Amino acid sequence: MTTSTGAPDVTVVMAVYNTMPYLTECLNSLVGQSIGLGRLEIVAVDDGSTDDSGRELDRFAQRYPDTVKVIHQANSGGPAAPSNRALEVATGRYVYFIGADDYLGEEALERMVGEADRRGADVVIGRMVGTNGRYVHQALYKDGNRDVTLEDSALPFTLANTKLFRRELVEKHKLRFPENLPVGSDQPFTIEACVRARRISVVADYVCYYAVKRGDASNITYRADHLSRLRCTADIMEFTAGLIEAGPTRDAVLRRHFTWELAKLLQDDFPGLGRPLREDLCAGIARLADAYFTDGIRDAMDVKRRVRIALAQAGAVDELTAAITADTERRAPSFLLEGARAFARYPGFRAPALPLPDRTFEVLGESVAAQLAQGTDLLESAWEQSGDDLAYTASVRVPVLGAQSVSLRLVKGSLPASADKAGARRLSPGRELPSASGACEAKPTEDGASSIVRARIPLQPRTVKLGVRLYVDVAGSTYEIPVRGEGKPMPLACRWGREEDPYRASALVNNKGRVVLHLAQIDPPKRALAYRAVRTLAGQVKRKLKSRRK
Repeated sequence: MTTSTGAPDVTVVMAVYNTMPYLTECLNSLVGQSIGLGRLEIVAVDDGSTDDSGRELDRFAQRYPDTVKVIHQANSGGPAAPSNRALEVATGRYVYFIGADDYLGEEALERMVGEADRRGADVVIGRMVGTNGRYVHQALYKDGNRDVTLEDSALPFTLANTKLFRRELVEKHKLRFPENLPVGSDQPFTIEACVRARRISVVADYVCYYAVKRGDASNITYRADHLSRLRCTADIMEFTAGLIEAGPTRDAVLRRHFTWELAKLLQDDFPGLGRPLREDLCAGIARLADAYFTDGIRDAMDVKRRVRIALAQAGAVDELTAAITADTERRAPSFLLEGARAFARYPGFRAPALPLPDRTFEVLGESVAAQLAQGTDLLESAWEQSGDDLAYTASVRVPVLGAQSVSLRLVKGSLPASADKAGARRLSPGRELPSASGACEAKPTEDGASSIVRARIPLQPRTVKLGVRLYVDVAGSTYEIPVRGEGKPMPLACRWGREEDPYRASALVNNKGRVVLHLAQIDPPKRALAYRAVRTLAGQVKRKLKSRRK
């Protein structure tokens, strides 16, 4: 409810710079909120727009004079200064920040204010989704409405300021946005608010916020160069370290920056950058890693990004470039299996001149299904026929060495849709595998980079479709990998079985590129005719032989 002083329940803050035509939808979503205009204040700061954004703000202010306040100022170069200016005039019990090219669900503010009042929360996070191809991390919303902390949830991966903040908290701690950061200026504000908050709540059962990826990609985050993003990330990490003492909570926040901001500087475009720039990036990341890359952060990261950070920290520019290039060209690293441990053999692994610990390259509880599928290659397949018996044989290269358990099996049915993107899946613990029949062995290749799995599987006469699957144990998990056959020669269909009960066997590549065996009984009427024709021909031959003897 609105306070007795007549102050609105919530002030929505908008920093606006050249956001037409998205701005109109944003404003409409605000004035149409179910919380009602009487409980709402909108403070929009036009940061020197050169399109029609300023005029559109004035149009809404004229139409809703008791709700919409507009401030025009010269361009400041980022959203921090206009957001700070808006906070100076905000009067609501809560403040909520929205990007001027995004929009809200109709009940968003009512639900978040209600949640803050019921729970006594100082920060409320409404569920956010991306539109037009924009990625928004979803892990925070998977467990429903609840209270969270920086340490026990995915909150560190959701540090945008698009949240509801109790204004009393903001003013008590003088929370403002650093105006020297062109990228990520909302993070210090959000991190400190979450550290100072008595309670942080999540509204996960309603989409409150729709984050729009603009078609012109003119958002400043997309335009910032590598060194600028590195500098901003360093400032944010140093601010965090000054706010939170060393330990699990600091690690939980800074892991986000190693996994996200710093890792994004070491992506597909890195090998194409000039050598001096690559060296500068590695040196900057090394300074941050030396200060904050704890064993806890390292072990919580996936092996690909962990290795990249470690190579940058070691100044191994060439090895880092080679590792990224291999991933870009879909040349997955092979995995060395030693007992229950598995190591991704990226450049630099056990290199004498680069003494990185094995732990850097170890698979630690994560799924490596995509890498296994990417490095698996069908070398040859054939039928092996003996009398009425038929077997399927195949040789498959798999990117593992030292495998204790690897087998090729035929499986009725298809993989679930969830496995399609990665091309493989990690099976749940204790899941029973399809029965294995026939012989299967794995031997290392001559170059020691992978293993060759050779299998011979006898076939039973029946009508069925069978997927050809590889099963590999890696670091305590079993992976099911469909064998792919695009561009590979398949054996010709063959007839097999007893003369009076023949079957047809075909090896095909389905529309997902996977090898599938089709076994089918030859059509009974055709089989009967064929059998009679064979008997008739045999009779004719027999009679001719008798006549010749006479």
